[in-house]
Amino acid sequence: MKSYTLNNGVSIPVLGFGTWKAENGEVAYQAVLEALKAGYRHIDTAAIYQNEESVGRAIRDSGIPRQEIFVTTKLWNTNHSYEEARQAFEQSMEKLTLDYLDLYLIHWPNPKPLRENDAWETRNAEVWRAMEDLYQEGKIRAIGVSNFLPKHLDVLLETARIVPAVNQVRLAPGVYQEEVVDYCREKGILLEAWGPFGQGELFQNPAVQAMADKYGKTIAQIALAWSLQEGFLPLPKSVTPSRIASNLDCFDIELSPADLEILKNISGLEGGAPNPDGVDF
Repeated sequence: MKSYTLNNGVSIPVLGFGTWKAENGEVAYQAVLEALKAGYRHIDTAAIYQNEESVGRAIRDSGIPRQEIFVTTKLWNTNHSYEEARQAFEQSMEKLTLDYLDLYLIHWPNPKPLRENDAWETRNAEVWRAMEDLYQEGKIRAIGVSNFLPKHLDVLLETARIVPAVNQVRLAPGVYQEEVVDYCREKGILLEAWGPFGQGELFQNPAVQAMADKYGKTIAQIALAWSLQEGFLPLPKSVTPSRIASNLDCFDIELSPADLEILKNISGLEGGAPNPDGVDF
């Protein structure tokens, strides 16, 4: 699989396997095992997904050398201080049974309990310092953020020694966060796309179906091709072996500039991108 190069020189496979809502135990274990068997080499999890044990076990049991697999996990909202962040990282590593992590992300910029008096600003600075220290200690190969808007990144960069390598946000055809995209491109921050198929509405969209027919591909493959041609790193998730494998069949699609634009601007999709300042956690 092709790779992007992060702003610190580390290579990251251009497509990742998402594990949100993959239940800990056999479901998550089998899904990750299937993904690795199909050819994925980039697995994305998070403390809040509560499936790190199963993800780690699948990586171990796959027989694929650890250095060939890129693993991401994320810090949850309840651990937004220097010490808590370091402890949470160690807990994730124990569950994953890994001796180093490829990418560690702050999951949300502005947890609900930290909104009063903009407490999130100093807390994010503390958390980021903990992550920078773990990075300098060689425990993490790259550090980044998730669901951050430009204003959250501006505040973080006032005290950061290291520019985030990644910002993982909601990006899909019809869900194009232009300000975030422009900002991150300008700063050299790679955009990872969670929810690359929208909330499933793409699969009912006649315009997208017509485009899939035109290219002789599935809607999922078209959505992933769009994401890749935009320079994003999509994180499709599935627990169905046939879909896990078929999602990889997106690398030979060359969408025309006109079709890229149509997909970018598709309307009528529900959900859109969440407002991190308003989420209820």
